[in-house]
Amino acid sequence: MHSENFQFRELLLERPGRAARPAGGMTASRAFDIFAASACLIFLAPLMLGITLMILVVDRAPPLFGHTRVGRDGVTFKCLKFRSMRLNADEHLRALLERDENARLWWERQHKLPEDPRITRLGNLLRRSSLDELPQLFNVLRGEMSMVGPRPIVAAEIVKYGRYFEYYCRVRPGISGLWQISGRSHTSYRRRVAMDVIYVRSHTFWLDLKIAALTLPAVVLQRGSQ
Repeated sequence: MHSENFQFRELLLERPGRAARPAGGMTASRAFDIFAASACLIFLAPLMLGITLMILVVDRAPPLFGHTRVGRDGVTFKCLKFRSMRLNADEHLRALLERDENARLWWERQHKLPEDPRITRLGNLLRRSSLDELPQLFNVLRGEMSMVGPRPIVAAEIVKYGRYFEYYCRVRPGISGLWQISGRSHTSYRRRVAMDVIYVRSHTFWLDLKIAALTLPAVVLQRGSQ
């Protein structure tokens, strides 16, 4: 029943056992990151400006939000997003988890909520369309992220990776990846970790290109986004 989440297994196993990208030097993947991120920023500049103005007018809040995430080699960085939550989001989450046991249990399993009261109406639209992640293109240019890789996690999620956390640390986290094109919110966290391990073990530049090519259809179809 979960075969759809591994519909790309055949392309992953084309080159089994390949090592992840080297830590230093200008690799093909890094060159692709710089080119793709720069091109996207130029092409999407009007859209990003429009979203910035909408957040300022509708939500009356700073349009960009930097959240601390774990990057390659376990180094933390500020992952940029268009603001989709209320300014006092942490307080709302804490209050909800204290009074709602079901929400607390769901948060402990998935580290997200199906109906998150912290998200604004505009923020919900941005998340469903994945437009909230566009500022991460700047993270790519700064070398903190890649166009393709595991989704960046927060420190509290390290325990969910267990002994597989070392695989996560081998590559830069990505804007897109196997999880994004395989169901996202409809995929269990355990399966998400498995996808990250498979990606790192099988990583090649061509695999990145294949995942990048499958990202747009997944976003357009809003496959598992939230």
